[in-house]
Amino acid sequence: MQLTALLQAAQSADASVRTQAEQTLSTLQQQQYGDLCVGLSAELADASKPVDARRLAGLILKNTLDAKEDARKTALVQQWLAADEGMRKQVKLNLLATLGTQGDAGHTAALVIAKVAAIEVPRKQWPELIEALLANMGATPSSRELRQSTLEALGYTCEELGNLDDDFLSQLEVNSILTAVVQGMRKEEPEVDVRHAATVALQNALTFAHNNFSNDSERNYVMQIICEGTLADNSRIRQASWECLACIASGYYDKLPSYMQDIFSLTQRTVKGDEEDVVLQALEFWCTVAEEELERDGDGTDADSVNHHFIRAALPHLVPLLLEQLTKQEEGQEADDGVWNVAMAAGTCLALCASVAEDAVVPLVMPYVTANIQKTDGPESWRAREAATFAFGSILEGPGVDTLGQLVQSGLGFLLTALKQDPSAYVKDTTAWTIGRIFEFVHGEDAAAPLLGPGNLPQVVEALRSAIRDAPHIAEKVCYAISQLAAGFEEHGGTSPMSPYFKDIVQALLETVSGAGRYYEQYISASRPAEQAEQTRLQTQAFEAINEVVRASAADTTPMVVQLIPLVISKINETLHINAASGVDAAERQREMQGLLCGMTLVIVQKLSESEVAKGGVLQYADHIMQALLDVFACRTASVHEEAMLAVGAMTYSCGRQFSKYMHSFFPVLQRGLAHHQEWQVCQVTVGVLGDICRAVEDGILDYCDSIMQTLLTNLQSADVHRNIKPQILSAFGDIALAIGDRFEKYLQHVVPMLQSAMVMSVQQQQSGGEDAAEYNNLLRHGILEAWAGMLNGLSKDKAEQYLKPYAPSLLDFVQAIYADTEGHDDGVLKASAALLGDIASTLTAVGPLFQQKPFVQPFLQQLDRDSTTAETANWARQMIEKAMRAPQAQAPQDGGNSYVHSA
Repeated sequence: MQLTALLQAAQSADASVRTQAEQTLSTLQQQQYGDLCVGLSAELADASKPVDARRLAGLILKNTLDAKEDARKTALVQQWLAADEGMRKQVKLNLLATLGTQGDAGHTAALVIAKVAAIEVPRKQWPELIEALLANMGATPSSRELRQSTLEALGYTCEELGNLDDDFLSQLEVNSILTAVVQGMRKEEPEVDVRHAATVALQNALTFAHNNFSNDSERNYVMQIICEGTLADNSRIRQASWECLACIASGYYDKLPSYMQDIFSLTQRTVKGDEEDVVLQALEFWCTVAEEELERDGDGTDADSVNHHFIRAALPHLVPLLLEQLTKQEEGQEADDGVWNVAMAAGTCLALCASVAEDAVVPLVMPYVTANIQKTDGPESWRAREAATFAFGSILEGPGVDTLGQLVQSGLGFLLTALKQDPSAYVKDTTAWTIGRIFEFVHGEDAAAPLLGPGNLPQVVEALRSAIRDAPHIAEKVCYAISQLAAGFEEHGGTSPMSPYFKDIVQALLETVSGAGRYYEQYISASRPAEQAEQTRLQTQAFEAINEVVRASAADTTPMVVQLIPLVISKINETLHINAASGVDAAERQREMQGLLCGMTLVIVQKLSESEVAKGGVLQYADHIMQALLDVFACRTASVHEEAMLAVGAMTYSCGRQFSKYMHSFFPVLQRGLAHHQEWQVCQVTVGVLGDICRAVEDGILDYCDSIMQTLLTNLQSADVHRNIKPQILSAFGDIALAIGDRFEKYLQHVVPMLQSAMVMSVQQQQSGGEDAAEYNNLLRHGILEAWAGMLNGLSKDKAEQYLKPYAPSLLDFVQAIYADTEGHDDGVLKASAALLGDIASTLTAVGPLFQQKPFVQPFLQQLDRDSTTAETANWARQMIEKAMRAPQAQAPQDGGNSYVHSA
């Protein structure tokens, strides 16, 4: 079949024709990769071919170079690099030739060029690319299509290269790209599409413009061109220009002072009279500035991180502008959780300004609130009431509790009345959200005078219980308010102000859960997707509210918490009868409900496990709980339910050694979770639960260890296993060693070399730098340290001496490397490092000279003394080391104290 006909067949309405064509294309990629790539690029470049065939040719070619999944992407990159160089050159020539052709083929070619560039430019295999693209911009004769698609190619290429860790463009190339892009952005450019493409390209090129932005004249010219773009006749250009300014606010905040007055003037002009999409981007600029200043306020360690306080300076003028936008709501959109309009954007920006400016925002907003919150002077007066309520809710995070306290005290009663009586669903929705924000930020132990007490708490509870029966989108916000209400109280003397209302509130929430569930089941086939999503959000928020009420419950409500166990087990059993085989929706529904119910089980078990007395409530129902969780696991044979696995982890803590009786039934599920690394978060959770089981059943895990260790070692050696799982596997080795003691001996020949390799990798990663690398390295270090600590504490002294003592010098070297890494310090890792030093000193004999040879130890422990979270561990480690150094070096030091046990 000719390629053109094959591409058209792959888009056929006839499913059998389409499937056969797709299979043929897949076979060609596997068996005739080079010929296919050349053919696709030629098809894309040939203006005589059908538009749909050219478009699909470009899409398939792009998908042979890139994928979302890391493993698939790596394989595609290797396939391209392994291909014949002549083939690759021909494809690139065809792609460059496609730029400038009519239709959207040039746009598609620009995308593919960027994907090839992402592979080849870092490897110096396409050095002529930028020069070739820049030549198009000066070509004569030229065309709109050529200049537009070339600018798109430059922009997409900068975007792809900007996502890499290193810079692969020379400063000369950056200068040339910026010159070409800014030239295309000028107001004198007659072609709208070219000017828009250039503006979008600048957004992506800004990543590389640090040297240019350090030059005043260059920066001034670029800023002038961008600001002129915000005034262009075409709205797409104005929008893209504001997007550039937002990028500059994030990447070049320090360069903004001399431009902010002009930018605010442009903001006023845009916000008061432009199209919605442009206004949204202008507001996004100020949101970005506020986020940058919030980050700089919190970053006291960076001397170069100067805060220019643009938000505080603009506040008297910016706040009134934002308040004006709050009445631009979209009527009927209050139930749409994903709606984004000018009113929402202005409220979000106001909230960020409040977080930055704190108390200074209150006197600017409260007159607006007072003037509008009670308006009833016409059919559109709901807009003023909703806007005023939204404004008040938006400024609750940032200003001090003392500043807001009196305002909230005087306004809460009014808001509760509005929640029950306002005729507008939009106003009630925002009121419920605002009450939730009050409870989140103003209610709690920090307040000088309690917001809630015997005088108003009954009124609050009654209003919330009544409003939870309102429309689903309102009830969802009420559930959020209940969550925050419960979280703000603390237990005193075995009781809490919420205790008298525990039963009624939980009952109301359970009725909400059941009501949403019945609606979903009854109307799942008939209701609109938006209605289904609304019911799902309500049910999720109601479960979270139940969980928060349980978490915050006091000892005097323990019997009522225990009574929830048979109820939740009954609800789990109901989900087993959802026919998951009847379709995707039913299977997803079953999974969602089981996740919510298992999450509730987890919270109940954790709460009751806080005291020995309450733990009896869990043990009373333990068999039923475990059976329900096993039934949930049985619903899926290919993988494991994450929330159910977490609930099992909580059960191990409650049951202790009694959990052993469940191991025969649970072990196949555990093994499946460990082996099914494709769902890496679930696998990671399962490894954590394995540690919980080891701590609970101790040597009761022994019969299962061979299978477990085989799976863990296989996962460690596999390149397909997500890297985040591997540090936790190392920790699990320590848990298993602690549980089975000397019977871990037979695994040492496999585990110790793995740990040595991991230590080498950690030191290498430390030298590579980068924030992500440092974060992962700390996970890796923690796993390594816990593995060694588990073995040192789990093995008898004789076995530890025999097998682990030879590695003591390298362990001290490893801790020294951690101490030397001042940029990547993590308190948890430092604490585990100190504990390991103490374990070595207290477990192994004749290690005194080893510590004497390591002068870093004393300053390291002194550093930890200064932090209350690590001081106790450091002090214990110091005592063990001093004892080891005093001991006769020919024999073991006296056992002067138990090993310092540090939990995961």
